[in-house]
Amino acid sequence: MAAVAGCPVRAEEELGWPIDDIDAQDAIDSRDKLLRMAEEFAGCIENNAHAIVDYGERSRNGDLISSGIAESAINQVITRRMVKKQPMAWSPDGAHNLLQIRTALLNADLRASLDQWYPKAA
Repeated sequence: MAAVAGCPVRAEEELGWPIDDIDAQDAIDSRDKLLRMAEEFAGCIENNAHAIVDYGERSRNGDLISSGIAESAINQVITRRMVKKQPMAWSPDGAHNLLQIRTALLNADLRASLDQWYPKAA
């Protein structure tokens, strides 16, 4: 299969032939499982087409294509706070909620969400 990063329509087209080939094969033990997995993968690409990044285009524009440094820093902070040896360790639910609020704040969406959730407070 050809590289399809950032091209969800092309990915859907490329995934069509293996699904058709698997479906056309004689009955074998793993055929149904393989077909189900291929269809699930194709559905995943279709459902997430809006979020598939075209890294080739980003590279040609001189944009960064790696977030490894930021992800590493975030993972270190979160992991440190999730360790139970910390005096104030986070629960998984608490960490998730805090990160949702922090993300909304950084995206400048927090005020709109608060106004929606608590219209009388505004």
